[in-house]
Order: sequence, then C-alpha cells, then structure tokens
Amino acid sequence: MASGHEQHEAGHHGPRTLPASLNSPEILSAWRKRALIVFAVSAVISLAFLALPFGKAHILRAYLLGFMICFSFFGGGLVMLMLQYVSGGKWGMLLRRPLEAMTRTYWLVVAMVVPIGIFAGHLYQWWAFPNSEATAKAFAAGLMTKEQQLTANAKHAMLNPTAAIIQTLVIFGILGLITYLLNKWSLERDADPARNTPASYDKWRVRFENLSGPCIFVYVVLLTDAALLWIMSLDVTWYSSIWGLKFLVGQGYAVLALSILTVILLSKVEPMKTLLRTTEQHDLGKFIFAFVMLNIYLTFAEFLIIWSGNVPDEIPWYLARIRGGWWVICTADFVCHWLIPFCLLLSRNLKRDKKRLSAVVMFMLFARCVDMFWIIEPNFHDAASRFSSEGLSVLAYVTVPLAVISAWAYYFFYQLAQRPLVNINDPHLAEMLEPEHAH
Repeated sequence: MASGHEQHEAGHHGPRTLPASLNSPEILSAWRKRALIVFAVSAVISLAFLALPFGKAHILRAYLLGFMICFSFFGGGLVMLMLQYVSGGKWGMLLRRPLEAMTRTYWLVVAMVVPIGIFAGHLYQWWAFPNSEATAKAFAAGLMTKEQQLTANAKHAMLNPTAAIIQTLVIFGILGLITYLLNKWSLERDADPARNTPASYDKWRVRFENLSGPCIFVYVVLLTDAALLWIMSLDVTWYSSIWGLKFLVGQGYAVLALSILTVILLSKVEPMKTLLRTTEQHDLGKFIFAFVMLNIYLTFAEFLIIWSGNVPDEIPWYLARIRGGWWVICTADFVCHWLIPFCLLLSRNLKRDKKRLSAVVMFMLFARCVDMFWIIEPNFHDAASRFSSEGLSVLAYVTVPLAVISAWAYYFFYQLAQRPLVNINDPHLAEMLEPEHAH
C-alpha cells in the first residue's frame, strides 16, 4: 500500500520531465577534494607506523586489504553492470553510470596490484620459497611447518611467482577488454542516430546481452582464481570449495552499498533528484537485503560444515580466528557484517528513508572492511590466535586501507563526472519519469 501522500501524487500529477542538463553535478568536485584530504591525512599517519614493531608488516597486510576492497568495487561493479544488462529492470537506470564509473577505475586498480607483486615475498610463503629445495630449507630453519612444506610443494604448479604474474595479467587483461567494450558501447548507444526507437532499443539490448551473458561466467572463473591467488594462498594449507562464491557475494554486498550511497547523495541535486523515486529506492534496499542474507548463508554454511567435520587440515583456520582475543573481532564481524544490516533492512520504512538507508549502507562498507581484516590478518603466524600481541601498529589496518580506498574514491568521483548521469537511449527512462504508484 502506498502512503496517502504517494497516492495523492499519483492521482494529481502527470509524468515528470528531465532537467535541461543531464551532466554530473558540481557536488562531485567537492567529493573529490574531501577524498584527497582523507588520503593525504591517512597516508601521513600510516607512515608513522614504520617506526613501530611489526609496523612494516602491518602496513603491507593492510595495503592488501585496501587493494581487495578497491578490486571489489571495480570487479563487483563490472559484474553487477553485466547482470543488469542481462536481467533488465529500472534499477539499472539509476546505477548504470555509477557502475560504469567503478569499472573505469581499472587502470588505478591495476597500478595498485604492483606493490603487492613487489613485496609478495613478505606476504606469501609460496612466493618466498618457490620450489621444493627452498621449502625444504625453510622447514629445516623453522620457517615452515611440515604441512606447509608438503602443501606448498603440491601447489607449486599454480602457486609460484611466474604463474602468479601470468594469472594476474590474464585476469586484468580479460577484465580490461570487457570494461572497454561495455563503456564504449554505452556512449555509442546514447549517440545512436536512431535512438529512442524500438529498433535502437532492441539492437543495443541484444548486443549487451550477448556480451554480458558469457562474460558473467568468465568473471566468476577469474574472480575465483584471484581470490585463491591473492587471499586464500596467504595460508597455503587452507581449502574451501565456496571461496570464490563468497567473494562474489561479498563484492555484490559492497558494490550495492556504495552504489546506493552514491545515488542517494546525488539525489540532492539534478538530474538524480528527478530520477530517484521512493519506489526504486525501496527496490534497491530489498536488493541489497538479498545479498546480506546470501552472505550470511554462505559464510555460516561454510563454518558449520567445517566445524562439524573437525578435519585437522581445515579446522585450524577457524581456531586461529577465535582464540587469543580474536573472538572479539569474530563477534564484531558477525554483528556488524550480518546481524545489524539484516535487522535494519527488514524495515520497510528504513528502505524508503534516504537518510537512514544511506547511514546503513555506509555502516555496511565499514563492516566489509572488518570482515576482510578478520580474513587476512590471522593468516600470519605472529597474529594467529594472538590478537592481544598485535601491538599499536595494528592500527595501520585503519589508516592504510583508508588511504587506499580514498585514493580510489577520488578517481571514482572523477570518472563519474566524465559522463551524463542518465542514459537517454533506454526504454526504462520513460517509466522512471512516471509518478509514484502504490508499492
């Protein structure tokens, strides 16, 4: 049922009209300045951790966290864009330009992976000890356990420096090609001389569907490889059959949170002010609620199966994350990442309120970082089961990701300002301009 106010509007007002200018608003310039300030301040503070014990190690690990969040925005934005082209729907009219801007941060994300490759020997055992002879020496020196040595030897075909570089180049090469085509065709569609005709609509719909359908599958394969290579292999003995799927759902969780926040903030000014109706905002709230539930299901199912199985090769991964003070972080992850968003997004009124919904999605972005911290840091022997021994330098997990993500945000806002916020050659545009209906 619609509210009385919405029914009144539906009964007394005709379709709305687009504003004269569809260009990105000036507010994006202010956002870029704020992102730049946050980057500068957090980067300076991060450098101070170099003087603390384990400071260099924590800065590097925290940088990996920031990179994975930024890769989630880029890659998740790409797959969400393709999903919209395949499924259709009015929600794509609102999110398409923000999602395209996320994908166009491609070159920055590529540059961000370079430091990880340079210092990979400090993150990954398999990189530091790339062959059987090296792992044997590491075991003799007490740098690897017997299980780590044997497992690293068994995985050398995939986990070695040369293979890792090749895999990374393939991942970014294919994703870069998809990104280029989708963004190129988006401009060409709006410039189509036959735009706003059924023939033009069908032509571009078929073209985007034919590319996006197969490429969604390709992306899932590439993401699984990336998640295994960059995160799971931090603990060379860890196995999980749904690891890639967990990261895929996590990307949807983060990308939708950022997209909804961007659209709501942009709705303060034109042209998004005209486009964002309560109806579509409510739908976006329900959409992200679905990702929250799926995230809970996958993560808990993985934990339940492994915990009940109690297999010596698997259970230590969880033991390292609930002992020695890590239970506090584990609890915070559960409460922030799943429980609070789930309970709040049950509310219909919250999903229809801009201020409250924007506050929830901002909190979800923070919670995603907490979850990534819980996944990454306990992989290292100095942190596993000993959170109390982390020291002050663990605060680098706050400042370093903040610097990395704010740098990405600066470039994202820049890319968002490069194109009009509305696709004019889309059949859903007329529906978006209709008055509110009962919902």
